Amino acid sequence: MSFDELYQSILLDHYQHPRNAGPVHGATCSIHDHNPICGDEITVAMQIENGKVAKVGFDGKGCAISVASASMMTEQLQGKKIEDAKQDVESFLSIMRNEDEFDNHPEFEELASLEGVKKLHARIKCATLSWNTAKRLLEGDSDS
Repeated sequence: MSFDELYQSILLDHYQHPRNAGPVHGATCSIHDHNPICGDEITVAMQIENGKVAKVGFDGKGCAISVASASMMTEQLQGKKIEDAKQDVESFLSIMRNEDEFDNHPEFEELASLEGVKKLHARIKCATLSWNTAKRLLEGDSDS
């Protein structure tokens, strides 16, 4: 299996079997956002306890890239200290802006499957919607 096939397999798996999709019971904050260009919508919810992201989940509708990225985002942030989660979000967004590379972040393993999205400018917003929404939550913005 080539790297491209492996990455496509990872994206497809997260799209078809999204991790942490649905409501987060006991969520302490949540925020809704959308991409007006393509219509993707997402609500990201977190349960913050003792300075950590105890639980994180998402709900909404979107394309395969949007859902897969949100699924991987929840796995990346869950259980992390807030400052570490903020750093992961900033690093991911920096990579998607071509200011950094996945090779510098071995902790992003499966997220590297989104490398090809950087070549498709119209799809970058799909891949970053959940991350930008999580960033707002981690900075204290919340609908609830």
